[in-house]
Amino acid sequence: MTLRIILALLALLAGTTGQAGEYYDRYDLAARTQGFDIGLQPLGYPAAMIGATMRRDRILLQQLEKLGQPFRSFAFRRGPDIVKFLGKGRLEGGVLGDMPTITAAVQDEIDIVGIAKLTTSSVVSREQGLMEQLAGKRIGYVEGSSAHHALLQGLNSVGLSEKLVTLVAMGVDDMPDALDKGTIDAFAAWEPAPSIALARTPQNRIVFRAQSTDFFVLSRSFTKAHPEAAREVVAGFVRALEWMRRSRKNAEQAARWAMADGEALTGKPAQVTIIQAVAITRREILDIPSAPAVPAATGKEPVLASEFRFLRRLGKIPENAPWQNIESALSYNGLHEVLGNRARYRLVTFDYRD
Repeated sequence: MTLRIILALLALLAGTTGQAGEYYDRYDLAARTQGFDIGLQPLGYPAAMIGATMRRDRILLQQLEKLGQPFRSFAFRRGPDIVKFLGKGRLEGGVLGDMPTITAAVQDEIDIVGIAKLTTSSVVSREQGLMEQLAGKRIGYVEGSSAHHALLQGLNSVGLSEKLVTLVAMGVDDMPDALDKGTIDAFAAWEPAPSIALARTPQNRIVFRAQSTDFFVLSRSFTKAHPEAAREVVAGFVRALEWMRRSRKNAEQAARWAMADGEALTGKPAQVTIIQAVAITRREILDIPSAPAVPAATGKEPVLASEFRFLRRLGKIPENAPWQNIESALSYNGLHEVLGNRARYRLVTFDYRD
């Protein structure tokens, strides 16, 4: 039986289970006092390649075993699903877009390690060439995601609101096909969905872009209870970026791993090519000189402050949500400690299993 057939059967079984609940209901995410469980997103780039590389890092896995914190990873379709499980001994880490990061930080559950992506999310349309022309149209989106945040910004910029469009919840990997079939008139998404749609036909166009940042986060309960294990996880995150930066060959291997992880989750082959995946990952994280350090705020505007105010004004987070929780999440010092002890944390020693 070929791998493709096996994956298809697994996807069919997962779909049957999903009729009674969510796809992640089959995951063992019960609260536990030992172990490092991470939520990864194999359908978004470059997060998919970072996660695929980290979970194959023998150094990381061995160091966590020595510390009594065995590593396990779980594939999620979207960031908001990860937020549901962060903290309280269920998920100890994950890669999240800006809107899910704010949601998790407001709940006082996370520490922000560093950036995993610095780019834009896009609203892609088939026929309409202007954002205001989407009034009354069907727009695919992932609720609570960084792309949802971009959509809210785009609608607000032309005096529209969610009530003046028809929002269609769907998986980000389904959006290019839905746009082709006319099921939706536009979609809001992160990469690679916009690149896939634009490559298919010149009729597809980007009508709005908004800055979008992904963050690598750890649950605060884990960083407090197991500070050295948390630093080893941070080292694995940094090491993944260092390894991919070393050569195109490494980045291409990470892309292959990410595509395999995505296919295992969905049962469908990746719609993005290796060349596209590497280009996206270089543009959005590897070629950013300061990454993974969180960029310093310009002037007096703290990181995430404008997004926090915008989401609070729209009622996407509670009106009384304290900004101090975001500040606290951003104050985590683990990345600085790891970068200051490069030899100890073996940041340029690589051992990845295929």
